[in-house]
Amino acid sequence: MTQDISILGHTFTLHPSAAVFWKERSTLLISDVHLGKVSHFRKHGVAVPENAVAANFHRLDAVLTHFEPETVIFLGDLFHSKKNREWELFDGWVQSAEARIVLVAGNHDIIAQRHYDDLGILVVKELVSDGFLLTHHPEERDGLFTFCGHIHPAIELRGIGRQFIKLPCFFRKENQMILPAFGEFTGTYVLMPENEDCVYAIAQDRIVKVC
Repeated sequence: MTQDISILGHTFTLHPSAAVFWKERSTLLISDVHLGKVSHFRKHGVAVPENAVAANFHRLDAVLTHFEPETVIFLGDLFHSKKNREWELFDGWVQSAEARIVLVAGNHDIIAQRHYDDLGILVVKELVSDGFLLTHHPEERDGLFTFCGHIHPAIELRGIGRQFIKLPCFFRKENQMILPAFGEFTGTYVLMPENEDCVYAIAQDRIVKVC
């Protein structure tokens, strides 16, 4: 179950995959996929399930099929580090995707731009459009509403006694929305909302407005 929200007169759909669909621009926003991280860890002896590699691409396919966007903008940390065998899978995925693809480079995006050029992917430091700033690191800039990632936000919900659950979330401040990490095996960081903040948690296949 998705959740529609309005920002600056534009409609954005929050999806349980951790993606955001910008209706007026037919644009899908995705942050922190960290492709290649599973293969990187397995190469160094960390016991990560092999099927976690395929899971990222299945999630990408599913959300693109759902929204059929004209453009996909990755808000940084698309690939975890250096090229590895997952790059070939990514190459194949790009060839099959009908959408235009843009990467707003993050701190993990160290692969040379020429490799993205070969795939027809535009790489930029940031984008500004219709009063919105699209970037990787959270920041607030006068006159703009920011969509960003980097933090892998989560919220911790507590019940009676010592019961608690930690859920990834879309974390909205007055002039900023921090997207949850899209990729498998990325981890989360718990944020504490302040009075004016609004949190949309991902609870399995639905979006739940928490505060």
